[in-house]
Formats: sequence, C-alpha cells, structure tokens
Amino acid sequence: MVSHGIKFVFWRFVLAVVVIVIFTPKFSSAKQSKLVGLKMNMIDRCWRPNPEWRRYRQQLAFCSIGYVGKMINNVGNDLIHYKVIDSNDDPINPKPGTLRYGASVIQGKVWITFQKDMNIKLMKPLLISSFTTIDGRGATVHIADNACLMIYKTTNIIIHNIRIHHCKAQAPGMVMGPNGKVISLGQVDGDAIRLVTASKIWIDHNTLYSCEDGLLDVTRGSTDVTISNNWFREQDKVMLLGHDDGYVRDKNMKVTVVYNHFGPNCNQRMPRIRHGYAHVANNLYLGWMQYAIGGSMGPSLKSEANLFIAPKVGSKEVTWRKDGYKNVDKWEFYSVRDAFENGASFVVTKGGSVPKPNYNKEQGFKVVDVKSVRSLTRSSGAFRCSRTSIC
Repeated sequence: MVSHGIKFVFWRFVLAVVVIVIFTPKFSSAKQSKLVGLKMNMIDRCWRPNPEWRRYRQQLAFCSIGYVGKMINNVGNDLIHYKVIDSNDDPINPKPGTLRYGASVIQGKVWITFQKDMNIKLMKPLLISSFTTIDGRGATVHIADNACLMIYKTTNIIIHNIRIHHCKAQAPGMVMGPNGKVISLGQVDGDAIRLVTASKIWIDHNTLYSCEDGLLDVTRGSTDVTISNNWFREQDKVMLLGHDDGYVRDKNMKVTVVYNHFGPNCNQRMPRIRHGYAHVANNLYLGWMQYAIGGSMGPSLKSEANLFIAPKVGSKEVTWRKDGYKNVDKWEFYSVRDAFENGASFVVTKGGSVPKPNYNKEQGFKVVDVKSVRSLTRSSGAFRCSRTSIC
C-alpha cells in the first residue's frame, strides 16, 4: 500500500511538470520586451507573462496557492471546453450556450469561457457543478442586478476574472441544481458568492461590490479555500468565514486570503471569522469604517505582511471581538510583519505561539515583505486581457 501511494504522488508530480513545460512556449524577443518591469505576485507570475495564454488557459490550474492547493483535478484529457455565447438565463430549463447550461447541466470537468463581453442577469442563483472553471479572461463579464453565485455541496471550482455586483436576495423557488437536476432552493441572501458545504474552491481576480448582503461567504463546513487577487469595494459586510456561532463544524474550516485589495468604502468583515482558521497575507486595506478583521467563537487568524491604512476619521483599530464573548482567552489573533498607516493599530492575542498555516508542499508560498504589497495588489480584481499581449 505504501509503495502504491508513493507511485501515485510521483506520477502526479510528473504530470504537473509535463503540463507546465507544454504550457510554457518560447517567447519572441519582442514579446519578452513587453514583460520587462512588470512586478507580479506569485500567482500572476505563473501565467500572466505568457503572451499565448489564450492557447494555454489551463495553465491557470497550476498557479493556485494556499489551502486550495493546485487545481489539477480541473484539467486533463477528459476536459470539456464550453463557450458562453448567450447572456440569457432560464433557471429551470437552461439553453445550450448560456452560462447556467455550462455551469449546472454539464457534468465532469468543464472549462467555461465567454465569446464576447456580456452582462448576465441571473433569474435565480447559479449553482455550480464540481470540477467547473468559470474563466472570464478575454471578455468583460458582469453578473449583476439580481441573483448571483452559489457553490453548494460541490468541490474543485475556480471562479476567475468576473465582475459580480448589485446582487439581490432571492425568494424560495425551483432552480437547476449542481447535479444537472432541478431542485427546490430556499430563500437566499444577496451575496455575490456564497459557499455552502463546499471544498477546494479558488476565487481569483474578481471584482465584487454593492450587494444586498455580503460579497463572499464561506459557510456550513466549507474548507480548503483560497481567496486571491480580488477587489472588494463599496460594501458594508465584505467577507464572512463561518456560518454562525453555533455551527461548530466550521472549526475545520481553513481559508487563505492573499493579494486582495479591500476598499474604498468597505465597512467591516475583511474577514469576520468564526471557529476556524484563516491565513491573511499580503493584502491591501484601504480604510474601513467599523473594523477590518474580526470574529467570534475562538477563531484562529494569522495576519501576515498586510498593509493596513486606517481611515482619516473613525476607528483606527483593525480588529474587532464580539461583545460579551466569554472565552476571550481562546482567541488567537496574531499580527506578523504587518504595516500600519494613518494611526492604524492591531490588538493581538498576548502570549502563546503564532499559529502556522501548516501548508503542504503544493499549498505553500512565500509571504513577501509588506513594502511590496502595493505593487503586488495593483492588478487585483477583474481585468481585460488584450488580444495581442499579456493581461
């Protein structure tokens, strides 16, 4: 049994090396010259310098870091390439060519791209099947003005380069489920992206703002999540990690929050964490109104090399702890190599040791000096990729 396990790990490594080699063509000197001077974070440096990224989209699956690990289960010879050509939406009988058909009806490994710029108004929340990648590169894609995304009891999902905003709460109703069958869905809050009992989820390079409830919720036992390179702005409640104070299953939750840009005009929850563990590293915080990082129920959080720029007026304190919480001594909020401007401050847990992320080899990454955070988050959010050059 041990030898079989070693062989399995070895061939996974060989496959990763072969794919990276295939996906990395030789650049002409003219194209190489365009890359000079660009300072990119570890994720972007993995795929953005490739001017042939359109031909090698699946290279992205090998670029993720943090608790999500590498997304190699989303690629392979059995991958289905699906292109969205129709911005309309039917929540019960999705038509081929629409986003819902590719994300909910088709099962297996699906890589979704978009034929052109689109404004998609979802009639009901979009429930995304396991092993699905929604890749908005090469088009300006908005999901806005009604229902938004739900990742419900599924795994191995990438959401990349989408603008999600003005999401609204939804009444109970029937909708195509993530297994390709119509299901009954209860009332849904107006979140941009909500994870429910989901695992191995990568949310990268999206722009999220102005939703009725929150921008990103990781709830009900969801874990192994990486939230990277996103731009969160114009929002009261930004990011919730953990369902509620009584949902103890979230003690197993592990989330990486890295290279994101928070602000302007964000109020609170960047993130708010319950029960579980979060590694928050190399993010830019452009002010807050109530607080930046907070939570309840004995959460563990390592804040590492983030830049916190306090608002000119109002609260300068980064952290918040729920009033009346009895087990204050169980809190583990640590600040390591963070930088604070405009009078920002961080109340840390006294004594004890800083909890480490304990990443495995494929999850690990180097947290850079906080002096580089501004440049490493400069491209956060969704971007438009030129047809003739890099993104």
